[in-house]
Amino acid sequence: MKQIEVSTPKRTKEIIARHGFSFKKSLGQNFLIDSNILNRIVDAAELSKDKAALEIGPGIGALTQRLAQEAGKVTAVEIDQRLIPILSEILAEEEHVDVVHGDVLQLDLAKLFQDKFAGFSKVSVVANLPYYVTTPILMKLLEEKLPLEHIVVMIQKEVAQRMAAKPGGKDYGSLSIAVQYYCTTEIVCMVPHTVFIPQPNVDSAVIKLSLRQQPAVAVDDEAFFFRVVQSAFAQRRKTLINNLLQLTGKEKRPQLTELLEQIEIDPGRRGETLSLDEYAKLSQALKASGLAG
Repeated sequence: MKQIEVSTPKRTKEIIARHGFSFKKSLGQNFLIDSNILNRIVDAAELSKDKAALEIGPGIGALTQRLAQEAGKVTAVEIDQRLIPILSEILAEEEHVDVVHGDVLQLDLAKLFQDKFAGFSKVSVVANLPYYVTTPILMKLLEEKLPLEHIVVMIQKEVAQRMAAKPGGKDYGSLSIAVQYYCTTEIVCMVPHTVFIPQPNVDSAVIKLSLRQQPAVAVDDEAFFFRVVQSAFAQRRKTLINNLLQLTGKEKRPQLTELLEQIEIDPGRRGETLSLDEYAKLSQALKASGLAG
């Protein structure tokens, strides 16, 4: 029997009413009710029957249904226990789909990948992420160096713009560098707030992050590289050297000035003007100099 599509306003409202479901604002629950946007998300993920998908926050399963049509295996992680019976009903006929009740930020994802995706060399994360945990979830996925092909997620528009931003603009910051260190970025489409139940206060965007085989730049100490980046953006109105003094101590201004001049980075520039290559060069030089302790 063919499953009835969840992703329509009428069907979504019927399911919610029948199960007596009420939205929890604290969980950032907004269910997508636009088939065209779902198609854009799934198409961007480049799935096939020999690939697997991890979904985070499936809601009532609108995206999960589409993923099931394209992927050889789908695992959906849902934090809200009240949604588990609904998902079990909606996905009852999809034997290659399973639902895990849990908080993705607390899960051992390496073990989950071993348990759920054995035999699949390519796995992508595809999700409509709650706004309030977008960055922690994405950084966990990237920092744990999971065997991912793509991450295709719907997130707040402004956050997507920051992730994809290039040096020099107001959107470019430590998040841009962190994401682009691990991935290439592409904004797939903008999504108006009107295509959700309930409607959020802001618009969204679908962003596609394609994992690099190697990071964008080579650094000896990743943790130190990101410390330098964070310091450079500590106060956006300050110059690079004034922000970096919190790493070295104010008394080392002359030595820091000399180091920046040696690597041909003007101490008077601001953090948002430096490229990934320049941040790599800066962190390597600072590390070698011992100025940052």
